[in-house]
Amino acid sequence: MKPFFIKNLTSEQLEDWVPSVGEKPFRARQLFKHLYARNVSAWSQCTDLSLAFRQQLESGPVLNSIAVSKVDEAPDGTRKYLFRLHDGNFIESVLITDPPRCTLCVSSQVGCALGCTFCLTGSMGFKRNLETAEIVDQVCHGLRDQELGSQINSLVFMGMGEPLANYDEVVRAIRIITDPNGLMFSHRRVTLSTVGLVPQMRLLGMETPVNLAVSIHAADDKLRDQLMPINRKYPLAELMRACREYPLPPRKRITFEYILLDGINDSPRQARDFVRLLEGVRAKVNLIAFNSHPGSPYRTPSLERILGFQDVLRKANLTAIIRKSRGNEISAACGQLAVRD
Repeated sequence: MKPFFIKNLTSEQLEDWVPSVGEKPFRARQLFKHLYARNVSAWSQCTDLSLAFRQQLESGPVLNSIAVSKVDEAPDGTRKYLFRLHDGNFIESVLITDPPRCTLCVSSQVGCALGCTFCLTGSMGFKRNLETAEIVDQVCHGLRDQELGSQINSLVFMGMGEPLANYDEVVRAIRIITDPNGLMFSHRRVTLSTVGLVPQMRLLGMETPVNLAVSIHAADDKLRDQLMPINRKYPLAELMRACREYPLPPRKRITFEYILLDGINDSPRQARDFVRLLEGVRAKVNLIAFNSHPGSPYRTPSLERILGFQDVLRKANLTAIIRKSRGNEISAACGQLAVRD
């Protein structure tokens, strides 16, 4: 029998559920506060709930949908959490410290079906979508980290999986994460990264003002088809039209993530093509040197090539930041998350 995870419910859904089990409606607000503002790890900690209600909760909904199986720490302070799910599957989250930022990178699926050739997660294949509770609980566990939890000030949906391929569960999780009575993260501190699922991008822009990041990695369809098979379904012209039409709040820009692959997509000519591609979009660019992993045919470019690519973008008045990779030693850097059976 499939377990009932209490954190699958938004505050509004919790207000409907509490009376259905015989409790007064105001208990929903108390319960929501315990789940998120207090971030309890056991029902016994909810001491202002009646003993009868606590006993009902103990034998009913599941409080913790995931369990920490292992924590690895890199020399740079990056931490990678391995979580066991109720069905025996595993996912990973990464906590990255880069003062003043402390960022938790969360997963949205077990594996990934999109098969980007530079990403180790794709080699796992796709197993299933995560439920809302399994997404939210990654944040709850991160916030409980005794050393770094209180410092977490931003969240990115850049872990295992494509968030927009699990649209309903991810958006419900975002509502809980940004609820002022929930985990209380500002929309400005939450970023969702997508390879470019155009219909879901349009929905996202109408439903939530969180930051949008687009994994792009090439400025021509032929190369992007090779690197990212999703481009055959949503080619660059369609993707960029969706980006130009995206309902950005004032002063916000779409972040374009560009992983630099040595000799593949890192030439000055390709940088100039990328500049032309971004015309008409309020954009900023994160340049990420490829993080190597066993069996990959790609290599990390030299610093000279990376700086040369950045220089072309900057001369075109684009904000282009070279993102320093963290957690390489524990396979926690961008594109390295994968769990083997």
